[in-house]
Amino acid sequence: MTQRIQLSPGIPSAYKALIDINTQVAEAGRAAGLDPKLLELVKIRASQMNGCAFCIDMHTKETRKAGETERRIFLLNAWRETQLYTDQERVALELTEEVTRLAETRDVPDELYQRATELLTPDQYKAVMWMIVVINAFNRLAVPSHATLPHA
Repeated sequence: MTQRIQLSPGIPSAYKALIDINTQVAEAGRAAGLDPKLLELVKIRASQMNGCAFCIDMHTKETRKAGETERRIFLLNAWRETQLYTDQERVALELTEEVTRLAETRDVPDELYQRATELLTPDQYKAVMWMIVVINAFNRLAVPSHATLPHA
């Protein structure tokens, strides 16, 4: 793989701001009553879709530390095919897929929005949507940089 300029640390103040946003969104999610593992699953799923090995590695470790089972992590890319995820997690994962593919989907379908707002409070919905935006931003810095994995 070609060595690339690393974008994440490239503009330190911007990178710190993105980390701060991530922290604020996670705190807003907790304050809204979301299980922190749900937001980590969102991060992993978007990172899977974007092919971001660095973020997949980081967030699977973080999710395990938060108490998530390996089985649910391993099956995340096939979440629709199992009953391992709650309705709230399933709608968050569906939102993740729609927003991550926004260039293709152009919007969140009304039917999905309706289900999401039935299963998530307004503050929970905002936290999920913001986390989708944040992880996609991180992915878009790491993937074209060919971010290297930390040594295990």
